[in-house]
Amino acid sequence: MDDRELLRHWDEVRAGLYQALDKLSDAQLTFVPREGLWSLGKVVCHIASCEEGWLRHFARGQWPPEESDYAPESYPSVAALKQLLAEVHARTAADLAVDDLSAWLDRRVKLPWGAEVSAHWCVWHVLEHEIHHRGEVYLMLGLLGMEAPDV
Repeated sequence: MDDRELLRHWDEVRAGLYQALDKLSDAQLTFVPREGLWSLGKVVCHIASCEEGWLRHFARGQWPPEESDYAPESYPSVAALKQLLAEVHARTAADLAVDDLSAWLDRRVKLPWGAEVSAHWCVWHVLEHEIHHRGEVYLMLGLLGMEAPDV
């Protein structure tokens, strides 16, 4: 899979997340499968926070980060969550819209705790993270008696 294909796949993953969100009412965003777990809305905010944190703050070297821990109370509707995801992802797309994407992704990134990884690793990490939590959202749909989108 080349770098541009990876980004197209991410768009497909995000489309599946949007399809899942479109099945929900605003009230269902507060659904918590059991005590101690995150609400459905919190999981979605976490997806946006991770993308913002890893790709803006670590991969771009903009540390310390501005606030990117998005709280579900600030995004109480499906429309607000989808807007948050779209805004964060638009910043990611703009960052990755470079002529030599491979060179940009091959750059080494020093993380705040001392580890060093490639920007490519950061992108893969964030995509894998979104796929993981999208699966969590799909599971919550099932617990709410709804069918998850096809993968």
